[in-house]
Amino acid sequence: MLRLNLTEDENREMKIYASYLPTEMILFGLRFAFNRYKALSGGYLLPGRKSIVKRETRMLSRAQAQWRLKNWKSMIRSYRQRGYSYPTISRIKKQVQIYASKGSTMS
Repeated sequence: MLRLNLTEDENREMKIYASYLPTEMILFGLRFAFNRYKALSGGYLLPGRKSIVKRETRMLSRAQAQWRLKNWKSMIRSYRQRGYSYPTISRIKKQVQIYASKGSTMS
């Protein structure tokens, strides 16, 4: 038994979810929402690929970008250890290539 203070619409919506979803999926969603809320309220949530790419590339000099391209296999290993997906790593590489060819730090 779970007791919540819900409006009529919220109650109806919760009943729909409870009737269609298995308990594990409901708990999974609640854990995800809870962790996201903690990160958001703590100020350390950086959702999306754009912020990851910016965080990894925004302060690179031309020399640093060229070094990363020369050592790209080790960079991939490092990014995978941090949990980045291959599409995100590909976007990072594109940005690093731009920095390596432009010649100055971009903001």
